[in-house]
Amino acid sequence: MEKAKTYTIHIAGLTRELPLCKVTDDIYIAAFICFGDAELTEACAREMLKLVPREDYDYILTAEAKGIPFGHEMARQAGMRKHFVARKGIKNYMPDPISVDDESITTKGLQKLYLGSDDAALIKGKRILLVDDVISTGGSLRAMEALVQIAGGTVAGKIAALAEGDACKRDDIKFLDSLPLFDADGNPK
Repeated sequence: MEKAKTYTIHIAGLTRELPLCKVTDDIYIAAFICFGDAELTEACAREMLKLVPREDYDYILTAEAKGIPFGHEMARQAGMRKHFVARKGIKNYMPDPISVDDESITTKGLQKLYLGSDDAALIKGKRILLVDDVISTGGSLRAMEALVQIAGGTVAGKIAALAEGDACKRDDIKFLDSLPLFDADGNPK
């Protein structure tokens, strides 16, 4: 059996082996998974908080699913009592949800992000920091920006643990480190 291809990353003072996963026949990504890795989540959240001064934003918004641990841990470390999660489906507890389309490199097809009107009311007139685990195509960020705009808030900044591929060249996001895309042989593109 052939050994799975991995990419070694050094981030927030930690080292992890990321498995390479097929997206298309000629594009593979290094899967940065924070679920279940409390050490990684805490360290990245601590470093991400340093990217934007606390006085520059009122709340944090992240998208389901892999951004949730970072958004939660950043809010906890910053002493915030509330942060928001844009959900990928309508939940019974969400009154009159607003929604926007979202396209992500890791999810096939068009999906939506939802925010309950109760959370939208709290966002109105506030400065919102958008948080994600990995920014690649920017689809999830665009969707979160649209939710904030519909809710009447202002995007105060956009941060992620990693920027992947061409996202590394963007000057409108802040991130801890870059992550290449890979070919089928596991070579960085």
